[in-house]
Amino acid sequence: MARINLLPWREQLREERKQRFIAAMGGVLLVAGGLVFLGGQYLNSAIEQQNARNNYVKREIAALDARIAEIKDLRERRAQLLERMKIIQDLQGNRPIIGHIFDQLVRTLPDGVFFTAIDRKGDLISIVGSAESNNRVSSLMRNLDASEWLKSPNLAEVKAITAGEVDQANVFKLTVKQTRPGVLEEESVSTGKAAGGKARQKKSGKKS
Repeated sequence: MARINLLPWREQLREERKQRFIAAMGGVLLVAGGLVFLGGQYLNSAIEQQNARNNYVKREIAALDARIAEIKDLRERRAQLLERMKIIQDLQGNRPIIGHIFDQLVRTLPDGVFFTAIDRKGDLISIVGSAESNNRVSSLMRNLDASEWLKSPNLAEVKAITAGEVDQANVFKLTVKQTRPGVLEEESVSTGKAAGGKARQKKSGKKS
């Protein structure tokens, strides 16, 4: 009986399969490497584009910050200019008022009364002086209250000081508010309107 040796054929087939497997693995590795390379290139390109966008946004933000700072500086300058203009207008408007105030202080000064110090803060005028008697101080208060440019005199202090054996003076301190002719009338009219409105509201409430 004839014998056939199949070992070489089997080894050859095994070797061919092995080579095919190695070739397939090599192809897979090559394709995978290509895909990884292409994916890396795509990611790098996307990262570069995003960085470019971020840089653009940063430049625009910096430009906007510079414009905001410039606008803020312009607003501060505008506010300073408006404040200076207001001060100048107030000074120009108060220039004749100061003259009227000093004129009224002189006109309201009774005989036997002397001013030693006058201080003004806003609309409040502080006066320090001396008088021969308390009646002189009372006359000064009445004259100040009757003035069109002054209102609400308030006597803060009166004390008697003896200068010698016979001479005696009353030192006083008082405050008075500066006003303008017509301002009190406007305030009284507005107060009257407000009071009338409240009265009408009360009447309407009672009727209902």
